[in-house]
Amino acid sequence: MTALGASIMVPEAIAAMAAIGPEFVEMDALFRKASQVIGRLTGGEAGFVTASCASGIALSIAGAMTRDNLLAVERLPDDTRSLHTEVLILAGHMVSYGAPVDQSIRLAGGTPVPVGTVSSAATYQLENAISERTAAALYVVSHHTVQYGMIPLKVFAAICRARDVPVIVDAASEYDLKGFLTQGADIVIYSGHKFLGGPTSGIVAGRKDLVRAAYHQNRGIGRGMKVGKESIAGVMAALEAWDVRDHAGIRARERAALDLWLTAMQGMTGITARMIPDPTDNPLDRLQVDVGPESGFSAASLASALAAGDPPIIVRNHEVERGHFFLDPCNLHPGEAEVVARQITHLLRSSNSSRFAETSAIRTSSAEAQWPD
Repeated sequence: MTALGASIMVPEAIAAMAAIGPEFVEMDALFRKASQVIGRLTGGEAGFVTASCASGIALSIAGAMTRDNLLAVERLPDDTRSLHTEVLILAGHMVSYGAPVDQSIRLAGGTPVPVGTVSSAATYQLENAISERTAAALYVVSHHTVQYGMIPLKVFAAICRARDVPVIVDAASEYDLKGFLTQGADIVIYSGHKFLGGPTSGIVAGRKDLVRAAYHQNRGIGRGMKVGKESIAGVMAALEAWDVRDHAGIRARERAALDLWLTAMQGMTGITARMIPDPTDNPLDRLQVDVGPESGFSAASLASALAAGDPPIIVRNHEVERGHFFLDPCNLHPGEAEVVARQITHLLRSSNSSRFAETSAIRTSSAEAQWPD
């Protein structure tokens, strides 16, 4: 989503940003108003808006380390001698979302402590990882994480709470604004854009003392992550719009797009498409497109060909090495589902498709620095 400009903003967010842009604002008062909206929509005791979910993670971890010690806030990230600095994270959750998630821990001056392995984590491993140096535990909810063999959040949170270890949940791409706090999280971090349709931003919500401690980091490492008045206003408007959104109607339109694409690809040589649910249980489906060599493409080369088209079609390509990619119906403007269907069928029927077949199936763009010159 970040590579595509984060999200399509809802009209309410655009209007709120335009209205506040020409005005001076007392920022602490605006943050207090935002906290009320965030608390009401998430069930948290307090909340604030920051530049991104990645910054939300760093600030929340820093807050768990410093609490209300303002001198410690100023000394992060290198001077942590008097602080608890260890942050527990399941090994299967140490993923990259464009940057390594554990880098947000290190930015705060914390030390990541992996728990378990990438394929399994047991409760005794978590229990024994907690020490007198433990500051917090980070739990990542994402399609990038390992989806099996991990400790469920409710169990994870109960173990940590029994030892007075705050649990911070990275729920950047999640619909559910209340469930993670209900399951025992102390802090939850959401994207202000993605599904919500606000400006690029992160939302920190949860236990008031920890939210306050995270907010204090704006006097320290958070200064370089500060958020503008227009983003705060946009997020507040997006949250209010989310509360009254016609979720059933949107899901019906998404399903219509999936049905259209499924029908368009039926009978295509070497192509198998099927609907699959979201891996983290968000209320949406996507189309998994399996690409066989009979099609003249690999999954990677078909994804590349679609991206090179006019207009470009950008698919979810994070699993192309496994021979498939995903079509996502979220945030489409009217008529765009039909454009996707036409582009795919045109490519698959084109006599020139073989020119894409030799494209390497190994993705490098995500691992190499790219400068748009």
